[in-house]
Amino acid sequence: MTDSDYMDLALAQAEEAFARGDWPVAAVVARDGAVLGAGQNRQNTAGDVTMHAETEAIRAATRAHGAARVAGATLYSTMEPCPMCAWALRLAGIGRLVLGARHATLRRTDMGAYSVEAFCRLTDFDLALTPGVREAECLALRRRWGRDQVAPA
Repeated sequence: MTDSDYMDLALAQAEEAFARGDWPVAAVVARDGAVLGAGQNRQNTAGDVTMHAETEAIRAATRAHGAARVAGATLYSTMEPCPMCAWALRLAGIGRLVLGARHATLRRTDMGAYSVEAFCRLTDFDLALTPGVREAECLALRRRWGRDQVAPA
């Protein structure tokens, strides 16, 4: 499978989150051609601000396959991971991150100057990054959600 194929899986999960009333974000952990785990944002329906897609995907992958198999894996996320999720990627040993949408591209005003690259520099996290995979679709879903704090166009 290609990066686009895995991002399509994440986008389908994000659509489910959107339909349920949660932030339309999802993530997939993959390694050696296999999906190890998937996750969706569940902040609203679970009433838990820590229920982000990336942490759920890592948790599912680790439970099903063990931490050693997750270390070095690729995580596909429809939205740039927040600092909490970036730290979870670091702790799990995720080796590569494939992004759909970026906070800056969405023009979010509540994230300040944050980027995953800044996080990696700050924490000395050596993470391979592939941005912009299915970016238009990921941005369209977030804009359809319409609840982000964004600067006017």
